[in-house]
Amino acid sequence: MTATTAAAPPQPIPPDGGPLAEPASPKPRRKLTPYWLLLPGIAWLVVFFAVPMLYQGSTSLQTGSLEEGFKVTWHFSTYWDALVEYRWHFLRSFSYAAVATVLCLAVGYPLAYTIAFKASKRWRNVILILVIAPFFTSFLIRTLAWKTILSDGGPVVGALDALHVLDVTNLLGLTSGDRVLATPLAVVCGLTYNFLPFMILPLYTSLERIDPRLHEAAGDLYARPFTTFRKVTFPISLPGVVAGTLLTFIPASGDYINAQLLGSPSEQMVGNGIQKQFLNVLDYPTAAALSFILMALILGMVTVYMRKAGTEDLV
Repeated sequence: MTATTAAAPPQPIPPDGGPLAEPASPKPRRKLTPYWLLLPGIAWLVVFFAVPMLYQGSTSLQTGSLEEGFKVTWHFSTYWDALVEYRWHFLRSFSYAAVATVLCLAVGYPLAYTIAFKASKRWRNVILILVIAPFFTSFLIRTLAWKTILSDGGPVVGALDALHVLDVTNLLGLTSGDRVLATPLAVVCGLTYNFLPFMILPLYTSLERIDPRLHEAAGDLYARPFTTFRKVTFPISLPGVVAGTLLTFIPASGDYINAQLLGSPSEQMVGNGIQKQFLNVLDYPTAAALSFILMALILGMVTVYMRKAGTEDLV
């Protein structure tokens, strides 16, 4: 017996009976279209990020003074001197930012959960507008408002004193005496309030994408509400948690307005040190070195955090 071969499919016959036309190859311009679309964004990053970073890196390696001028002498010890001198500023910055991030998560997650699953469509839009409403006011004005709210003899201090909360916070070192202003508690409160929307919005976006049928299926399997939250809701919303914590912790670490207006010299953060070196002392190399150290530390912590969280969807 001889093996039979499968017959080749018939070729389409052109209407005019002429030879078959070759498939048209994509035009070169179409291949370049995505790159042309990326060009404005790349140019923006080069002009307003890459070039300033190179200039700042060059500044951090200079020596001299404003009167004599600064020259690049590759003085790397500036980084070590800046880190040693401002080590407590770095510690306070990351501590305040971490506490504010945890508070934002504790306050923002229940609110985002309520907006996504409990509120009607009408009230959902109203609550979201209220969440982003503070952005219509200047960051500086909002912080100054907290200075008035936490002022000595104000209603907040009076209520905390009547509830003996100040006694506990005094033992923890968060307040001093009968005042809240110019203490670590005031700085953390300001950071929490100002960056709370950056936590709520990613959480809401992540929770809103969860299919309600998953909750129904968990109920059909006799799972209690807390078990449903622990096994279904929270794991699925982890990308929103990671995004919210990053959007809160990173800007809070470099903030200096809250420490400047709500704190005292004992609560200064590294942002205040950079501002002082740039505008008051006019020591540009030290200020540039502090900026690079802050950026490197934040980048390292974010990298470790992302790997530990394991949220591939966010990446």
